[in-house]
Amino acid sequence: MYHRLWLPSAVVDRFYASVALRFLTSGVKVADACKIIYEEVKKDKKHRYVVFHIKDGKEIDVEVIGNRNQSYDDFLEDLQKGGQEECRYGLFDFEYTHQCQGTSEASKKQKLFLMLWCPDTATVKRKMVYSSSFDALKKALHGVSKTIQATDLNEASQETVEDILRRNDRE
Repeated sequence: MYHRLWLPSAVVDRFYASVALRFLTSGVKVADACKIIYEEVKKDKKHRYVVFHIKDGKEIDVEVIGNRNQSYDDFLEDLQKGGQEECRYGLFDFEYTHQCQGTSEASKKQKLFLMLWCPDTATVKRKMVYSSSFDALKKALHGVSKTIQATDLNEASQETVEDILRRNDRE
């Protein structure tokens, strides 16, 4: 005789959540070089930006390092160097001026942001691997002000990014 096992819905929900998590994590590791370069950008201000890629499908590694005098346009160019079907991660030390209400002087602000670049033309498999590995990179790079996901140059534009970063500034 066949007996059906009835479990509380909370147990079933936890089970399915754990199964889903196993499928969502890619198993891609973050190379130590990423953490070292991140500290050089964040604390030492040695570089303006870093572009990361998934190397051999196993590890997030440094692909391009932009020096301090390189522009945001250089960053966007380097993000796309892999081609139209390639995803990348980008870390940028963004500088802008901010004017608080009631003050006559503008102050200079700097914010680090981490971008997931997955162009519309990338394959579904590549997008899934990069998206599911993004969390591992975020956890490895402590202190990033904002994360941004972009699928085209409009979403990755300097104006769009600056608007996103300014949203948390006080008036």
